[in-house]
Amino acid sequence: MSADCFDPNDGMQLTPVSEVLKRLKLRTSTTIGSESLPLDYQMMGRVLAQPIIAQRAHPPHANAAVDGFGFAASTTDQPQFYRLVDGRAAAGSPFKGSIPSGFAVRVLTGATIPKGVDTVVRDEDARKTRRGIEIEKAESRGANVRKVGEDISDGELAVAAGRRLTAADLALAAAVGEFRVDVRQSLRVATLSTGNELIQTGSVARPDQIYDANRPLLLSLITAFGFDPIDLGCIPDDRAALREALDSASKQAHVILTSGGASSGDEDHVGAILESTNRVHDWRIAIKPGRPLILGEWCGVPVFGLPGNPVAAMVCTLVFALPAMKVLSGQTWSEPQGFDIPAAFEKRKRGGRREYLRARIRNGKVEAFQSEGSGRISGLSWAEGLVELSDVAQNIRVGDRVRYIPFSSFGLTS
Repeated sequence: MSADCFDPNDGMQLTPVSEVLKRLKLRTSTTIGSESLPLDYQMMGRVLAQPIIAQRAHPPHANAAVDGFGFAASTTDQPQFYRLVDGRAAAGSPFKGSIPSGFAVRVLTGATIPKGVDTVVRDEDARKTRRGIEIEKAESRGANVRKVGEDISDGELAVAAGRRLTAADLALAAAVGEFRVDVRQSLRVATLSTGNELIQTGSVARPDQIYDANRPLLLSLITAFGFDPIDLGCIPDDRAALREALDSASKQAHVILTSGGASSGDEDHVGAILESTNRVHDWRIAIKPGRPLILGEWCGVPVFGLPGNPVAAMVCTLVFALPAMKVLSGQTWSEPQGFDIPAAFEKRKRGGRREYLRARIRNGKVEAFQSEGSGRISGLSWAEGLVELSDVAQNIRVGDRVRYIPFSSFGLTS
């Protein structure tokens, strides 16, 4: 990720969210290597570096979808009678030989279809007699038979590179004969909080101190995204200490997330230090919450300088850092899936900034959290997603459709 992807628009006081995302997408590329590993459950959540190509068809042979009787279907719609041959076809125990015309063979689910058979009738649709089987209603040719490669053909793309592997992907890879996969190394993301007022949980706080909520938030998000978190703790408002922390982070991580100190005040040291390297541009983004956001580099490692308020830190992580970190980790760029749902709230919104409201769905409508304060962490716990409101002015009434993005669209479980 090069620093020039963070250049602001000339002549604009606030950079639109769409422009920020466009530049991130254009300038961000994969930065980590890959490794070849055996296919097993431990590959769950890893990012595929090379596509998985089917080594064999699935299914590899025509097989029965039901328990029943197999035969060559007649062209007539009249009731049919078939004599039974000795033996049967079962999964893993195929019938040896061919079935003559006018004869049927006992077939169990999953069994390879014997030669001379193109149709299977279910047990409940056939009547067995001493002489054979009777079928009142003729089966159409090919009924209850799974064809070779009807799921995926030999040599076909099974799983594309850049995908974060799921349990279903691993099952498909195994089914088509893959035994090793090339996956990206895990993206390491370092996180630190800044501020003299911060104290870690477990300590006794003075009245003028607050417990650091951002690190538990960000470290949990990093884990949920499938990346490896590195906790660098709380850093005081001291530039030497902050430089030391950033140096340490750059030696361990592929990405650095900081929270706090992202504005231009006397104690906003993250911005001042990064600006001193000439590898940062302090964007004032047209977003609420989270307008101050620093995007830059430290010793060649991308840095996302997040706002100190927890709600703004989470929104900026989901909207900006997540899609960029996906690309850095070897995944493809993706935008969260949203849904137009009737609002259960009213809001008069001014134009000029894209807004994100903490929200959840109840009784088919979207509820918004009672307060928009970016320090109200309880709203994050209450919410199950975000309502995204575009840059234009809006007067939302109950029943108006708004765009709701569930947290699951960001890869979160709730």
